[in-house]
Amino acid sequence: MTIAVVIGVSGSGKTTIARALAEREGWILLEGDRFHPAANIAKMQAGTPLSDDDRWPWLRAIAARQDELRAAGQSAVIACSALKRAYRDILIGGRGDTLLIYLRGSKPLIAERMRARTDHFMPPALLDSQFADLQEPTADEQPIVVDIGAPVEAVIRDAVRQIRDHIR
Repeated sequence: MTIAVVIGVSGSGKTTIARALAEREGWILLEGDRFHPAANIAKMQAGTPLSDDDRWPWLRAIAARQDELRAAGQSAVIACSALKRAYRDILIGGRGDTLLIYLRGSKPLIAERMRARTDHFMPPALLDSQFADLQEPTADEQPIVVDIGAPVEAVIRDAVRQIRDHIR
């Protein structure tokens, strides 16, 4: 049983990569955005960055579902920004069966991707706040780092390879 938490700023491809990992590995997909209360989504749609106080209940809801799956012995992949170490501690801390996959990309690349999408509540104007909040994972978190500059299929293959290498 494995839980993989795919993190990164908005527009880094968390949902795309997490969905592909779930399909290829036969794991359950948890899309972190679906755990946001309506008030959080409304704030983001209005161009207002979320505060830590907005995020704590959201992160705890994801962690609760994650722990249900772990208790049932089910593997899953979670797409969740988890930009700060304190956020990742809620999702990963003390869970030896949980992997951290960090989707790393440049701000210009991600800004371009955000401008191209039309079906997401997060406006490109909030990208600066995402990068301001981002605390890249450190070595002690044992992250699997995936460069998102390559074509999507190559990014997916790299992520799958690194996960399989890690859980062997």
